[in-house]
Amino acid sequence: MNDLQRSPPAANEVYRLPPPLFNARCKACWLLAGVALLIVLSFWTLDLKWAQFFSLDALRKMGRFVGELLHPAGEVAFLQKLLGATLETLAMSVLGTLIAAVLGLLLALPASQTHASDRARFKGLTRLLLNALRSIPELVWASLLLIAAGLGPFAGTLALALHTTGVLGRLFAEAIENAPEGAGFALRVRGIGEGRVFCYATLPQVLPQLLSYTLYRWENNIRAAAILGVVGAGGLGQMLAFHMGLFQMPETSSILLAMIVLVALVDAFSYLARHVMSR
Repeated sequence: MNDLQRSPPAANEVYRLPPPLFNARCKACWLLAGVALLIVLSFWTLDLKWAQFFSLDALRKMGRFVGELLHPAGEVAFLQKLLGATLETLAMSVLGTLIAAVLGLLLALPASQTHASDRARFKGLTRLLLNALRSIPELVWASLLLIAAGLGPFAGTLALALHTTGVLGRLFAEAIENAPEGAGFALRVRGIGEGRVFCYATLPQVLPQLLSYTLYRWENNIRAAAILGVVGAGGLGQMLAFHMGLFQMPETSSILLAMIVLVALVDAFSYLARHVMSR
């Protein structure tokens, strides 16, 4: 039986046509159209020299540069320095992230409204502080702190801690505000103080999310710590700036390989930690 010979649909069956791809009353459609227009204007206003980028001369220079990086340095003395710088970068990221997690949690409490009747007097001021901390890039923080702390990993660690505090504080505050209020409400009804309500009701619910945010920022701080050495904050970045400035490509290649291995190990550890927490 073909389609024309089929029985008509029943009275209770409703067939709806798919909505149009663009509707003049669809706010999301206008938002996407505006974003697409901004992207087009961005490409139009930038002076992108694609012809020069893909020219034979540019490709030849890039190929020669990549070829020099394919022969990493393997001297024992250099590898010993490289191992020390790698451990220094790892220590900067770990310590900076731990400090930021503690400070971020302390600032997230006044920056969040834990329940409907919470007046949250310091919410606006604390969120303004968190915005200021994360608006300043790590490189700028490191440049400012180098004046007071001097060259070395101490300034880099503090720079990571300050910037990451702003990021984690905002994420922690959002997680605390979005936590279910049932358990906390039951404790408040019985006259339990806000401190114990947070420790026994709110924190157990949001702790996996807080740990996930912290591990994610630790991954980012590994990369950031490697870059902070460019301004003299120690670690792999300082070695990279030194050897690249002298056009010592074998040493530069070894440093880049150390960065890749370090990031891969941290990503693997973070994945395993998330997998364990999700069980």
